[in-house]
Amino acid sequence: MAYFENIGKIHYEGKTADNPFAFRHYNPEEIVLGKTMKEHLRFAVAYWHTMTQDGSDPFGNPTNIRNWWGETPMETAKNRVEAFFEILEKLGVEYFCFHDIDIAPEGDSLEEFFANIDTITDLIKEKMDQTGIKLLWNTANMFSNPRYVHGAASSSNADVFAHAAAQVKKGLDISKKLGGENYVFWGGREGYESLLNTDMKFEQDNIARLFKMAIAYGEKIGHKPQFLIEPKPKEPSTHQYDFDAATAMAFIQKYGLEGDFKLNLEANHATLAGHTFEHELNVARCYDALGSIDANQGDPLLGWDTDEFPTNVFDTTLAMYEILENGGIAPGGINFDSKVRRSSFEMEDLFLAHIAGMDTYARGLKAAAALKEDRFFDEIKEKRYASYQTGIGASIVAGDEDLESLTDYALKNEEIKVESNHLEFVKSRLNDYLF
Repeated sequence: MAYFENIGKIHYEGKTADNPFAFRHYNPEEIVLGKTMKEHLRFAVAYWHTMTQDGSDPFGNPTNIRNWWGETPMETAKNRVEAFFEILEKLGVEYFCFHDIDIAPEGDSLEEFFANIDTITDLIKEKMDQTGIKLLWNTANMFSNPRYVHGAASSSNADVFAHAAAQVKKGLDISKKLGGENYVFWGGREGYESLLNTDMKFEQDNIARLFKMAIAYGEKIGHKPQFLIEPKPKEPSTHQYDFDAATAMAFIQKYGLEGDFKLNLEANHATLAGHTFEHELNVARCYDALGSIDANQGDPLLGWDTDEFPTNVFDTTLAMYEILENGGIAPGGINFDSKVRRSSFEMEDLFLAHIAGMDTYARGLKAAAALKEDRFFDEIKEKRYASYQTGIGASIVAGDEDLESLTDYALKNEEIKVESNHLEFVKSRLNDYLF
């Protein structure tokens, strides 16, 4: 059965195209800085928002029109696999991501849940083998079920910790079965509402214990995906332990996880943390820990995770610049953790939204490549920090100075000349690369 019988394969038609079901900027085989766009961008589609999100919000009922509903939860789950791979093939996207409960109903027991997962992942593997589409990453949803009201690995209840560990084990078994390139931990409830009843150190110790169990199990079964932590500051918890990139890196370093864990960074989560997306990416790069990204955008006028499809070329250009400076994103990718707006409820909107996101990132890639080729930021930074290339600055960098020698220098240095950054001019010139 074709679930999108009126939509064909999406092709690149150029920026003058008026066909809404065509790429205007994303040309997968176009060479940019020695690699194809497809290789640079490594797009992935998120199963949860694409296949299970229904258009409801805290103030309204579902609006989405979908044609894959069956008579039972398992029939619906099987239909979704067929519809999902039709979307992937028609978009030409080679990767996908999912949570365990996205693909299979939980049923009445953990045993039934695992059996459902086995059935559905058999179907997914068949589709992967037929199409060549690959699993970018999977993860366990350890935040939706009421058992996780107090957290998962950070729960005050050891039985909940054990249940979470079982889900992670199954997730790694699935990852091996499907050849997953990464495995993500998002601590949706790994945080606290109040410190009045929370032992923060003990809870974080327990999270680290689960992570180390995951590393050990991956080694035992001969499957070592790149492990990723996805930071988020709040919502649902008042304060989540993986608040932002810097906080997550402090955790990774404290528990000696540097060789196994990197970061999966999301644009909307950066907004909630009070950062720009490029800031979070740059922090990760500083630690050699930029692993993968979730491509979306938030609404600064709203105080929650809106997960909009990315359409802001300024933001995607700076994000792609960080990725290029990182030497690429593989084995990670650019996953559209994005959902159509509640008012975009028709089936075709799933395609229109992904086309918009893919085109926006393609534009960001081309602009970022031009910035690199022209050494735009390099020259600005070289000029700004030029005083460290010669004289006292070079001596500081070389480690040849101390507080006493620098005091002697400062006492003899009669005039300090500080130059303007000309930041408005820099931003104006940056616009020339965007439009």
